[in-house]
Amino acid sequence: MEENLPLNTFTSLSEAPMPHHFCRPFHHPIGVFVLIVGAYLLALSPALLWPSYLDSPVGVLVVLPYLSVYLFHTLGVPGLLVNDGACGWGWCAPTIFGWCFITAFWLGLAWWAALGVVRWRARGAAS
Repeated sequence: MEENLPLNTFTSLSEAPMPHHFCRPFHHPIGVFVLIVGAYLLALSPALLWPSYLDSPVGVLVVLPYLSVYLFHTLGVPGLLVNDGACGWGWCAPTIFGWCFITAFWLGLAWWAALGVVRWRARGAAS
């Protein structure tokens, strides 16, 4: 038995109706959040091939989220560093809780920035 399928009446993809979220992806916080996190990962990616990249001024800005664990330790958040920060002359590595803490903090900050961008753009479009 043969099905009667409707013929495609669109001559190009641009004429086809698209859902609202495909037309304006950066009017939703998730799109802006993905853009922010993607830009960070793109800026971090040269360090995979050239470790000296992290010594450059751009590299220092990219490594700032990692270095913030030491700031939070200094501010008194417990359990962020191995041996509670007592590693002699070296820098102590973050604990698993430390990694989770700085990841949650910076992803939360990126989410709030995405919400702010979307609200700012909506305010500009409304006026």
